[in-house]
Amino acid sequence: MKIYRANIIHTPTPGKLEIIPHGYVVVQSNGLVEGVYADLPEDMDWRRQVMDFGDKLLIPAFNDLHVHAPQYRNMGLALDLELLPWLNTYTFPEETKYADPEYARRLYRRFVHELWMQGTMRSAVFGTIHPESTRILADLFIQAGMGAYVGLVGMNRNCPDTLHNTTEEVMAGMRMLKAHLDEHSADGMVRPIITPRFVPSCSDEMLCAMGAYAAETGLPVQSHLSENRSEIDWVKELEPDSTCYGDAYNRYGLFGQTPTLMAHCCYTDGEEMELMRKNGVYVVHCPMSNSNLSSGMAPIRKFLGEGIHVALGTDVSAGHHMSMLRVMQYAIQVSKLNYAQTKGEMSFLSLSEVFYLATKGGGSFFGKVGSFEPGYEFDALLVDDSYLNYDNYTLPQRLERYIYLGDDRDIKRRFCRGVELNEPVF
Repeated sequence: MKIYRANIIHTPTPGKLEIIPHGYVVVQSNGLVEGVYADLPEDMDWRRQVMDFGDKLLIPAFNDLHVHAPQYRNMGLALDLELLPWLNTYTFPEETKYADPEYARRLYRRFVHELWMQGTMRSAVFGTIHPESTRILADLFIQAGMGAYVGLVGMNRNCPDTLHNTTEEVMAGMRMLKAHLDEHSADGMVRPIITPRFVPSCSDEMLCAMGAYAAETGLPVQSHLSENRSEIDWVKELEPDSTCYGDAYNRYGLFGQTPTLMAHCCYTDGEEMELMRKNGVYVVHCPMSNSNLSSGMAPIRKFLGEGIHVALGTDVSAGHHMSMLRVMQYAIQVSKLNYAQTKGEMSFLSLSEVFYLATKGGGSFFGKVGSFEPGYEFDALLVDDSYLNYDNYTLPQRLERYIYLGDDRDIKRRFCRGVELNEPVF
């Protein structure tokens, strides 16, 4: 049993911050939250076990539900094109380098360290087509003690020869990755995720095989959806029998038949939106990336109104920063542009809503993660915002200023499933 005292802020529901000034979080030995208290019960002899963090903030750790690990080196570069030219000109050449496991190990070490530094304790990650390099990425998450879904990417059409894997190769690689993680990640913190890059890069045969594997294993799925108008038109040409982009996944069992993440969804509406709602598909909102690549503005308010799950993603390197603080900022700003364009019909997101999306909204894909409610896994960040001169600010205002003005230097402690994670040394 461990007990932490601090200014506790979390969002059990998206519309309101729950704040316990100088409260207590009681964490059981299995890493689950026993409860949050304004005062410890008098009948429990717990006070001697309290770790008092004074006036610091204790918040749930962040969850990044869409990030491309092999694009880390390109972060902040090559943002002068739209999606499809950007992929061919900049991204695919970088991903080709991951055929070399030593190159992968060197860059993936930096990538995982950066996630730790930014307070992102769980993530859904794209690797490349290379099985050995993807295994290295998964092993680094295990070493760091962080949670992740790691995907071996499938792509066998409309891609460079250097990034082409056959259906047989990707299926063999996924089975190998699953067997490896079944053995080496017994606690389930690092798991495989079925990862067709997107419909234009995967043949019908590959999509069918991946859908069958999802049905066989129950493994989750991640991909991209309705990011860019040119991409959507391309899907219509490639999959003429599909009624919408989402249906091009659904017909192969890759759209909510097992837990599914679909990134972007800038132009999702009508039938596609209803199919997402019906199948329980998660939207992963990547506002930083969508702005950088001139893709569009996802209608997050509509998704939330339809009861569709929404999480946030950095989408590095189309997103130029791995901080979920920056993503929250962009999510609010983009929602305000949607508000202006719809003349107020689509209300903008509140601070508590984006904080929810970055914590419990994304954490729910991993189970009971992202909140301090009883039974939730204790993923947390201890934040020292004292340099922001908070004496005259309320706790909600301090959180807002941290989200807009803070960075990784403010995070003093990081916890994942109840374990404090020191800086990883690989």
